Amino acid sequence: MISLSHVSKRYDADFRYAVHDVSFEVAAGELLIILGESGSGKTTTLKMINRLVDLTSGSISVDGEDISGTDPTRLRRGIGYVIQGIGLFPHMTVAENVGSVPRLLGWDKGRTRERVDELLETVGLEVSEYRNRLPAELSGGQQQRVGVARALAAKPKVMLMDEPFGALDPITRHSLQDEFQRLQKSLELTVVMVTHDITEGLLLADRIAVMEAGVLRFLGTPHELATNPGHPYVERLMNRPRHDTERLAKIIKEDDLRL
Repeated sequence: MISLSHVSKRYDADFRYAVHDVSFEVAAGELLIILGESGSGKTTTLKMINRLVDLTSGSISVDGEDISGTDPTRLRRGIGYVIQGIGLFPHMTVAENVGSVPRLLGWDKGRTRERVDELLETVGLEVSEYRNRLPAELSGGQQQRVGVARALAAKPKVMLMDEPFGALDPITRHSLQDEFQRLQKSLELTVVMVTHDITEGLLLADRIAVMEAGVLRFLGTPHELATNPGHPYVERLMNRPRHDTERLAKIIKEDDLRL
């Protein structure tokens, strides 16, 4: 479904690569998470898939089509895109936001309205209560749900997500993670998601790509990442969740001893 072959990006010829010689494939219906610290090249890699950033060398194909020969606007209208900042149009209602891409694609009003109402129900927002609200009248979690609905509006096969749950409180974040994972499986979406949250990656992904300084250091399943990182940087990255788990286990043990 998505294929990157020896992809590199350099913003200036005199500076280092932001992404260097990255290759991986994402199968249809798979959720691949790109993990990495700030500056690792994960967001640049994501944005090259829908040509928000043009690659310097290499090739990318989506559904068998080389994106270099695809009109960027047409490409983006066929790919769902969700970002941490949500990016809802503040002057538009929830329904208008969700229906924005179908309108650009020339859908008639009846079909657009039906799709909007279907998606609001799908992401857990009561149509009668939310369709005419403005983004400012919603909580952060509700806005993120609208962002997901908007990304799904034109029935894309592919969805790109850049830290989609990072700005939410822990309870809302975990709830939306669970709901999105269910939605992704039921719709058989092909998803590439960027995050710096290792636990999020381990719990959601079918496979995980780990990047450091623009280079792909690891590609494998969550189990493989947890048990056989295979690179010093990836090993250091995994030390944080392991340390947190050990600390939590110690706290629980100490509380049990007091009882």
